[in-house]
Amino acid sequence: MKKRILAIAVMALAASGLAGAQSRSFNIGKWMEIHDNILKTLSMSYVDSLPTDRMMRAGIDAMLEEIDPYTIYVPEEENEDFEMMIGKTYGGIGAIIHKKVGENVIINEPYAGSPAVRAGLECGDEILEIDGVDTKPLESKQASERMKGQAGTDVCFKIKKVRTGEIKEIKIKRERIHLPDVEYAGMINDTTGYILQSGFTSSVASEIKASYLKLKDAGMKKLVLDLRGNGGGLMNEAIDIISLFVPKGSLAVSSKGRLDSTTKEYRTSSEPVDTEIPLVVLIDGGSASASEIVAGALQDLDRATIMGQRSYGKGLVQRVMPIAYNGQLKVTTAKYYTPSGRCVQAIDYATRNEDGSVSHIPDSLTHEFKTAGGRTVRDGGGITPDITLKTEKYSRIVYSLVLGGIVDDYVMNFVRSNATIPEPEEFHFSDAQWEDFVAFAKTKDFDYRSSAKALFDQMKKELEEDGLSEACRPEFEALESAINMDKEKVLRLKKDEIIPFIEEELAVRYHYQEAGVKVRLRYDTALAEALSH
Repeated sequence: MKKRILAIAVMALAASGLAGAQSRSFNIGKWMEIHDNILKTLSMSYVDSLPTDRMMRAGIDAMLEEIDPYTIYVPEEENEDFEMMIGKTYGGIGAIIHKKVGENVIINEPYAGSPAVRAGLECGDEILEIDGVDTKPLESKQASERMKGQAGTDVCFKIKKVRTGEIKEIKIKRERIHLPDVEYAGMINDTTGYILQSGFTSSVASEIKASYLKLKDAGMKKLVLDLRGNGGGLMNEAIDIISLFVPKGSLAVSSKGRLDSTTKEYRTSSEPVDTEIPLVVLIDGGSASASEIVAGALQDLDRATIMGQRSYGKGLVQRVMPIAYNGQLKVTTAKYYTPSGRCVQAIDYATRNEDGSVSHIPDSLTHEFKTAGGRTVRDGGGITPDITLKTEKYSRIVYSLVLGGIVDDYVMNFVRSNATIPEPEEFHFSDAQWEDFVAFAKTKDFDYRSSAKALFDQMKKELEEDGLSEACRPEFEALESAINMDKEKVLRLKKDEIIPFIEEELAVRYHYQEAGVKVRLRYDTALAEALSH
């Protein structure tokens, strides 16, 4: 009797699953038919010609946006940009350009060792022509596309040198440019090594291993792995990085999806380089995906101390699949889980609010899990650090100067007048150079209001809309007088906040990207706090 009941139950479940699959197939077929009918009707009856390509692309993008932000369609013509996004590689000369409408292209940041540097290009050089085409009428994207191309092909430039004004013809052979995921590795004191990792593209685990061995030879007794702002990338690279610090065969991450092929455990498969060295991993709200796999695994295995701010909370796994006409679909296929069993996904994309927005998973719906050593950790909201560090907060004027391009414009002017600066370890912006910057910035148009003044202006506007401004006039005039400051006064007040940004930008222009990191580290209060623990 028990066997008969069990067989009936199994048959019922199978029938239920079959019915569900049939229902899904019917719905898909129905909507495909509706979609085709609408398109055919429009093509025959609409008053004007249809922008079919634009309509279809907008429809696909809108459809995918209903699922999650990470499932995207990439048509053939965007494959190179997509490769740059996920692999940080492209065919070109290895330089960031600066372009304003109606002006020549400016070499802004050449990459160390790049074809651009080997050809003698430097920050501030003007590109007058690219393969005989005048650059002034070009938009920034158009100029960039002309400079990029298949590795091994040549691109010809007419250049005006930054300080001499000499006009030169230069031919450069394009190469495959890979932006490094390990932006910096060095000793930050006699015993502490530091690695700044900005991505998880192919071979980054090998780069981390090589950096570790170099630092070990330099006397490292403790390692800081900085994953702040690291948005993630390849899961296998995350697993390989974990394997450097835990015993072979350790569970690194698991995934669960609808298909059997997406539900599996991933264990470390190589021998570690060091299972004993004290390890600190820095994270913040920009640390996502593969960064959270590394931080979560090392936390769950009690192998590292996680410091900083709570991470982003992206616990979704994507796979790139080929589709018709050489396009690609990056689709979410599973959720990943740390060794303790927690999913760090912070947003529930499957459940929408009435207005179509998505909600964060509330703390009341999160669950407790235990690390290998018995410590309590929670799911549903990113990786919570073991030690929370204060984050650097910048005033409104700093954002205005940096994002508004004032610092960048000043740096370019500086480069035109100064052939060299000291190495980053010795370089500090002098008082005379600060006065030069203040004089420069005073002539530029930017929003120099303090946060208090911006809030005051908003409040004043709303009082006027409510008809209350006259009743509050005496008090408001007194307050406005107290918080009003001219541009120069605000600049001088925020000197200590502004100078680090100028120093970093100058270091990059003269000594490349790694020099900028060195300057940034000396002002990194969160790192200093982490080292004090």
